[in-house]
Amino acid sequence: MVINIEERVERARRLFKEGGYNCCQAVVLAYNDVFGIDDVTAASMASGFGGGMGRMREVCGSVSGMVMLAGLIAPAADPSIKVDRTRNYALVQEMAGEFKAINGSIICKELLGLVPTGSGAAPSPESPEPSDRTPEYYKKRPCEELVGISARIVGEKIAAMKK
Repeated sequence: MVINIEERVERARRLFKEGGYNCCQAVVLAYNDVFGIDDVTAASMASGFGGGMGRMREVCGSVSGMVMLAGLIAPAADPSIKVDRTRNYALVQEMAGEFKAINGSIICKELLGLVPTGSGAAPSPESPEPSDRTPEYYKKRPCEELVGISARIVGEKIAAMKK
């Protein structure tokens, strides 16, 4: 299967903005068909990672989506096969490093400007209730762009693995 990365990036962005999916779901759903995973299963598995893991503002949901997909790009299903785990972890580190190089962080609270980058500060606790998707919501968040960046990184890794 040939993957059009730009189409996948736009799909991820659209799923986030128009579909109401969280950051992680949007990235995973942009590629789930490549791995033969149905939409409901993919969206369910990724559902808890939005808002930096359940709105705790920790690792960005789009980065979590990349990590989930890394497990399918470079599987490590058998814990006794160390070389597979090493390859998977190397891919995760590479993807996260690329994201961080572009955005300065992989941490949701830093990406949203809730705390200074690298401060380790904790933002005010938030309700687990997702924010309403209003025009103001999209204006004050870089999430749609971050989802696109993560989807592009995933697409590039899939393309590189097929070479």
